[in-house]
Amino acid sequence: MPITATPTPGKTLLSPGDHTLILIDHQSQMAFATHSIDATTLRTNTALVAHAAAGFKVSTILTTVAEKSFSGPIFDEIKEALPDVEVTDRTSMNTWEDANVIKRVNAIGKDRLVFGGLWTSVCIVGPTLSAIDQGYEVYVISDACGDVSDEAHERAMERMIQAGVRPMTSLQYLLELQRDWARTGTYDMTTGIARKYGGAYGLGIIYAKTMFGASEGGH
Repeated sequence: MPITATPTPGKTLLSPGDHTLILIDHQSQMAFATHSIDATTLRTNTALVAHAAAGFKVSTILTTVAEKSFSGPIFDEIKEALPDVEVTDRTSMNTWEDANVIKRVNAIGKDRLVFGGLWTSVCIVGPTLSAIDQGYEVYVISDACGDVSDEAHERAMERMIQAGVRPMTSLQYLLELQRDWARTGTYDMTTGIARKYGGAYGLGIIYAKTMFGASEGGH
């Protein structure tokens, strides 16, 4: 029997209500030693992800490590996008070993998790591999992560992918949540986030709108 195609999304594509976003240790001290991505790009990508989560009302967990004693405050870009989301501070490098974070994961109850944070090889590898062991479906936004070297970040991503983690990027995350320009209710929000944080793509939106009144999908 031939396969029959249907105009429906694949099961592994993300939707706003089917996952929890977990942002880990986007903090000053952690960023100082990050060299696999420059700080400006990291902050921009993280802002894009945080604003996408806020705009699409994605269930979100924010967590820091040793905020008061060592690592410093969470990025302002995250607080700006998600001012009402409680930030859980930890002592454990592996977020998954913190009982308060796990209590929040269980309270939300989603079995699909999306991670971003610093550093990739420690604070992202730990919880992603732990979550996979417990049956969760796991994604990592690779350019909202960073590490002390390119080698450290790349080996960490490879290790997670080998274990079953699905990698993606920050802009991909935003556009996957929108997925259809005919969804007019979130069209302006999505393009607004892209204009501000989407780099060259955002410039293209500004140019097309300003010069020609153009927009995706003819809106």
